[in-house]
Order: sequence, then C-alpha cells, then structure tokens
Amino acid sequence: MPEDEEVVILRDVLPEDLPILFEYQRQPAANAMAAFPARDWDTFVAHWAKISNDENAITRAVVLQGDVAGNIGSWEQDGRREIGYWIGMEHWGKGVATKAVSSFLRQVETRPLYAHVAKHNGASLRVLQKCGFTIVEEEPPGSGRVGDDVEELVMRLA
Repeated sequence: MPEDEEVVILRDVLPEDLPILFEYQRQPAANAMAAFPARDWDTFVAHWAKISNDENAITRAVVLQGDVAGNIGSWEQDGRREIGYWIGMEHWGKGVATKAVSSFLRQVETRPLYAHVAKHNGASLRVLQKCGFTIVEEEPPGSGRVGDDVEELVMRLA
C-alpha cells in the first residue's frame, strides 16, 4: 500500500501504550520542535492518570499499521476547548498527523476549537492549516505555555 494510502486509526489509549508514548515525548528533536520539555516517567504517568480521570478530556492513540504512532487529545482550558497531538519522530513526514487531526475533528465536533503551536514549528502549523485552523493570535515569548524564548501561535477552528 502506498504511504499516502496508509490508514491512521484512532482508538482509546491503553495502559500498554504509555511506555511508547513516554519514549516519543522524550525525543530531543521533538521537544525542540514543540518547545515542550520531556517529562520523567513518574510525572508522565501522573499526567496520564490526571487526563484519564478528567471527564472533559478526550484522548486517543494514533495507530498506523498496528503500531502506536502517537496520541491526540482535547480538553477544556481557560474556558476554551483545546486540541493537541504528539507524533513519534519516525512517523513524521508521512501525513500521519494530518490524518489523525482530520479524523479526530470528525469525532470532536465542538467549535470553536483552539490549538497552540510554537511559531517555529512549521510542520505542525501546516497540519493545523490543512485541517481548517487559522491563526487568530500571536503570543510573544514568555506569554504562552512554552519556554520564555518561544513565540507561540494561537489557532482556531470555527
């Protein structure tokens, strides 16, 4: 099957997915691209326990050809419904993120929906734009959710 026809499936996150997702969020190049620091195992597991117990959070594993390629989720923050995703580096450049976000948007119909992306993360910016998000705000360094030296874009899907 050609790469552009690979099927991305979203399913519930299983306990056995956590070690895989943990390793993905530890990839230094991915941390730099997302401008988000890696968590240690205990912090990572505590974060997932919190998400699992949040009635407003929606989380899905992103599965490509039977392998967990990442995760995607949505939650309430500051009165807005947010979306975020993390794809393992070995799956970058294959359209996995775009397919996952597109599929997720068919499952989560709440609008508007917001996403935050580091301004230097052109790949994630393109994924969100392909899925209908537009830039509604630019946050200068130190005002967003990421490092003090990172500009962040706020995107919205109406």
